[in-house]
Amino acid sequence: MLRSLTTAATGMIAQQLNIDVISNNLANVNTNGYKKVRAEFQDLLSQTIKSPGAQGAQGTNQPVGIQVGLGTRTSATDRIFAAGALKSTENPLDIAIEGNGFLQVQLDDGTLA
Repeated sequence: MLRSLTTAATGMIAQQLNIDVISNNLANVNTNGYKKVRAEFQDLLSQTIKSPGAQGAQGTNQPVGIQVGLGTRTSATDRIFAAGALKSTENPLDIAIEGNGFLQVQLDDGTLA
């Protein structure tokens, strides 16, 4: 019973972070240049209850084992770099990038970044 509660708790914590990420995306929906974020999840370790090939009750070998997952956790938050809609600002110093890429800038020492 305790294992099932801790497994459920890890799922609730991961879902709370997912809702936080979605809320942040919604809060910034009108921010120029904002790139939305997506939460990535991964399984926690699994506990092996019965190994594959273990001997069964009637002396036969079990073809498959029993593994119980111990929950999930957030592994990363990925920024989605999909192109957004271009918007005219009427400011002569504003620029937009169409297609894949970033802007190169020249640092004080002359190197490009």
